[in-house]
Amino acid sequence: MTSVVQDRYGPAPEGLLHTAEVDVPAVGVDEVLVRTRASSVDRGTWHIMSGLPYPIRLAGFGARRPKYANPGRALAGTVEAVGAAVTGFAPGDEVYGTGTSTFAELAVAPADQLATKPTNLSFDQAAAVPVSGLTALQAVRDHGRVRAGQKVLVVGASGGVGTFAVQIAKASGAAVTGVCSTGKVGMVRALGVDAVVDYTRGDFDGAGPFDVVLDIGGNAPLSRLRRALAPRGRLVIVGGETDGRWLGGSDRQLRAKALSPFVRQHLGTFVASENAADLEILRDLVESGKVIPVVDRTYPLADVVAAIRHLLDGRARGKVVVTVPDDARPVTLRSTP
Repeated sequence: MTSVVQDRYGPAPEGLLHTAEVDVPAVGVDEVLVRTRASSVDRGTWHIMSGLPYPIRLAGFGARRPKYANPGRALAGTVEAVGAAVTGFAPGDEVYGTGTSTFAELAVAPADQLATKPTNLSFDQAAAVPVSGLTALQAVRDHGRVRAGQKVLVVGASGGVGTFAVQIAKASGAAVTGVCSTGKVGMVRALGVDAVVDYTRGDFDGAGPFDVVLDIGGNAPLSRLRRALAPRGRLVIVGGETDGRWLGGSDRQLRAKALSPFVRQHLGTFVASENAADLEILRDLVESGKVIPVVDRTYPLADVVAAIRHLLDGRARGKVVVTVPDDARPVTLRSTP
């Protein structure tokens, strides 16, 4: 099968990722082999590709060299085969979710990280949902605990996670303010926000106080985020990027968690859980029209380097999707014990 491959870690996709013919991955007893029709790119793609910050290598992605063929995680496609213990899926089913090395014609995914694809989405649109949609759902519902009537600020509203967070918060009945750059104001406004703050022209901390602040991929100082927050509000730091090889922007999260027990505001962060139950909730939100994936651009599998570069350069409005040719070549299945 055709797959994107990398044999070393590196911060830039150029000269690192390329396509090659590789063996079909082995399928475990509780896994599903998916014929990938589309995948997507997010900041996690870069972290897995680069092996930075270093702790990600110890989290199961390979200490010295990449453990997996490529950094793809999200997928949408059709079931090719199932492991012996899998009962919820059958060949031909259209699914979406998360797996390993998904920038490929075929990819393996744990059965408990897959769900039936939303019927009103194309494969390209569905592939935009799993990683970013799951993160946004859990940020809004579990950690922000957003309720109807609350005021919510989403910093980074134009990104992959942000576009989902804005819509999920609105579906929860909140009044939502989105923060983005000038060129992305129109897109964020079209998501249904109640107000937009262009961070190049004004400060968001003066627009509060907010019951919930979701900081997604920003680098605003913790003190500034707290000024925008109500006295008993909840701050959820979803991301933050720096060049640090050990912390990589997570120092704000660590300081927030350390400070939280000593102040009235709840300050925290989290690591998203990839699970089928939340994929089913997202499917319901999508099929009801409450959430619509925002796809900025699509790139063919052979241009995955350009897809990742587009994200790294900060030009993406919503999600960047990688499409996979529908080449239904016969496969020789392998199983793991």
